[in-house]
Amino acid sequence: MTITFIGHGYVGLVTASIFADLGNTVWVIGRTREKIENLKKGIPPFYEPGLEEIVKRNINAKRLLFTLDYKPAIPNSDVVFIAVGTPPNKTGDAELFGVFDVAEKIGKNLKKGYTVIATKSTVPVGTNKRIKQLIDEVKSKDTEFDIASAPEFLREGTAIQDTLNPDRIVIGSENKKARKFLLDLHKPIDGRVILTNLETAELIKYASNSFLATKISFANAIAKLSELSGADGLKVLEGIGVDKRIGSEFLAPGPGYGGSCFPKDVKALIAIAKDYDYNFALLDEVEKINGLARRDIVKKTRRLLGDLRGKTIGILGLSFKPNTDDMRDAQSLDIIELLRQNRANVKVFDPQAMVVARKILGDKVKFCKDAYEAAKDADAIIVITDWNEFKELDFKLLKGQMRIPNIIDGRNIYDPQKIKELGFTYTGVGR
Repeated sequence: MTITFIGHGYVGLVTASIFADLGNTVWVIGRTREKIENLKKGIPPFYEPGLEEIVKRNINAKRLLFTLDYKPAIPNSDVVFIAVGTPPNKTGDAELFGVFDVAEKIGKNLKKGYTVIATKSTVPVGTNKRIKQLIDEVKSKDTEFDIASAPEFLREGTAIQDTLNPDRIVIGSENKKARKFLLDLHKPIDGRVILTNLETAELIKYASNSFLATKISFANAIAKLSELSGADGLKVLEGIGVDKRIGSEFLAPGPGYGGSCFPKDVKALIAIAKDYDYNFALLDEVEKINGLARRDIVKKTRRLLGDLRGKTIGILGLSFKPNTDDMRDAQSLDIIELLRQNRANVKVFDPQAMVVARKILGDKVKFCKDAYEAAKDADAIIVITDWNEFKELDFKLLKGQMRIPNIIDGRNIYDPQKIKELGFTYTGVGR
């Protein structure tokens, strides 16, 4: 097939590259000339393990094409995917201007014949029907199209594997012909297929991410209760996680959830519920607990050091999770801001996110070349992102660099007893 993706973020670029690797001709339409020119050279605008190799391979095979122009791509495509961002606005609702703008441009460029237009962007219930209306208003009379909702479920850091081997492939459409096109396109991909109407597919993505966010906040609530009561929070969560009805994934306490999906999708689902006069109070608490988890990391630092004024804190990890450079709603940003409000001096290091972090943090922190420089003359170090290289540090060298050997292990990646035997004061989460 010939397909088009509009948007070259995580969803658009990763999925487009995989479909090209499966033998399709794939166009990717962007709006930033610099990013499109870099993509033509095989340079992705973000870090994702293995992505650059797939992009370059398919550029060389002339299956993956990048453009700023709709005209060479849309008229020749069997399927067009909308994969633009839907960030939250001030009310928490998804901002849909980009989606609707793209829909009109698609409509104006449709070919004679039949095209499936599928939304991969995470959008509120009813959005796809609005997309259909917009396209109907601008398309020529001799074009035929159908709308579908095809939400994505990839995770940053494992996006390629998640795209090739998803838990489920959700296709929401009112039309059998559109479903057949999308089923044929997804045949090489192994995953349980769920066929629904548009509204169900739209809601599945929000429900999925909000439930995972709820598990994370539940884990942090149990961790806090365990600290207060003298229980071992990690053992409590292990004990419930082995129950097959619950599962152990997303039950790790820490600095809470972050990134481009969970925070905005929780807010959006709360807003969607309000549109239907339903108070989703459970998710209000999920958000509240998530904010408390970030603040609690700073509280632990204050308990160790007292007044943080003039103290030097080394931060290990800036991206919201390992194997990505994504800093969107990263836990580190709130923690750093709270430390600075307490007049602490902050030094930071991350294996991949330093370039992105410099654009956000500027001169608010000192950027370091490695973990050991971040620890130099520090009164404490805080582990925020569980990168593998932080698990294998030379702790003798690390301790020698620090003014006071305090570790706040925000991800529980270290054995407390071993760390204490090496001469550190150790604080974890839920321990």
